[in-house]
Amino acid sequence: MEAETSAGKDILILNCGSSSLKYDVIRMPHRMSLGKGLVERIGEKMGKLTQTSDRGKYQVETPIANHKEAMNLVTRALTNPDSGILHSLDEIGGIGHRVVHGGDKYSQSVVIDDDVIAAVEKFSELAPLHNPPNLTGIRAAGELFPHLKQVAVFDTAFHQTMPPAAYLYAVPRELYEKFKIRRYGFHGTSHRYVSSRAVSLLKRSPENTNVISCHLGNGASVTAISHGQSIDTSMGFTPLEGVMMGTRCGDLDPAILLYLMERGYSAKDLNTMLNKKSGLLGLSGISNDLRDLETAAEQGNVHAQEALDVYAYRIRRYIGAYAANLVKVDALVFTGGIGQHGVKMRERICHRLENIGIFMDFNLNKSMGSQEGLVSEKYSPVSIAVIPTNEELQIAIDVYSLLFGETLEFRRRQSDVTL
Repeated sequence: MEAETSAGKDILILNCGSSSLKYDVIRMPHRMSLGKGLVERIGEKMGKLTQTSDRGKYQVETPIANHKEAMNLVTRALTNPDSGILHSLDEIGGIGHRVVHGGDKYSQSVVIDDDVIAAVEKFSELAPLHNPPNLTGIRAAGELFPHLKQVAVFDTAFHQTMPPAAYLYAVPRELYEKFKIRRYGFHGTSHRYVSSRAVSLLKRSPENTNVISCHLGNGASVTAISHGQSIDTSMGFTPLEGVMMGTRCGDLDPAILLYLMERGYSAKDLNTMLNKKSGLLGLSGISNDLRDLETAAEQGNVHAQEALDVYAYRIRRYIGAYAANLVKVDALVFTGGIGQHGVKMRERICHRLENIGIFMDFNLNKSMGSQEGLVSEKYSPVSIAVIPTNEELQIAIDVYSLLFGETLEFRRRQSDVTL
């Protein structure tokens, strides 16, 4: 085991979408990305693979009928003699998959076997846009690498520590018992990673640290984390619930849907509207991109300004609610595309949080930009941290731990070294 650890293992990370495949190769336990790539437009007339590493950029455009063909392209790209990431596929020691939904069955990452595959298939009814392509990636990788073990890392797993008070909906109990309708939460891998990084950054222990983590991007969620465990999160049965997002509405009076259905809107119409035409895009009528709205607001567009205000207000409301339930908050973390890069939005959100002990150093927040670090005043009881998320690294950590026996103690030592 010591020889294997010192030599390192290259972990292949796969994230399969309906028409895309993202991948990364991370050397463990060094936590070093050797290179990454993206396969786009799978199943369309013309597909594309783009890969980058220290050895250069590799790109190819060709029809890609399915995920199996995409995986074949990936293996060729990985070992391309001019700009490949690996000399040989034999260097891969294990494969990790991002899987969106593990239902209430999985509270941690697991080595994939027939039972896991059956469960991912079963929970596809809860995540019909995500679990099927995740499963396709697992099967395609299994055919190409039959000798390698694969690990499923579930977005929902981190939130399985929520108590019933947080995950139950106030609907007839039979809906939970029969259909498993409850809050599951998502972005769990990201929240787990950045909360762990925050603890290391603050040189604290998870056992005495409470964190509110804000993963803000086109999809957005806020999570309350106590003693290293999720105790509440804003997304629910689906990723639609919670804070306002790029194109998703977030929290909504359910009677609005009944009202619209009585006026001719179909379930399909409402699904498209709430998931793809609402949020920042729907409220502003301009864009789901925060940068576009900030530009428009500076030019006097009232709808853009209102969309920005609603976004900040709803996130602030969740922070306040979670602060009440955590009793004591030690850190507020911003991550995701907006959380990391949205300097002005972080400032908007933190205004008025002073009454719960969250004091931002606005000059430091501006100068820090998108870098990792603290942006709170030195006297602030609650530290404010900007931490770039790295879900691929978290998946690699889980794969290495499960397949090669890395201990929690070792992971903590590594986390300290990488600060």
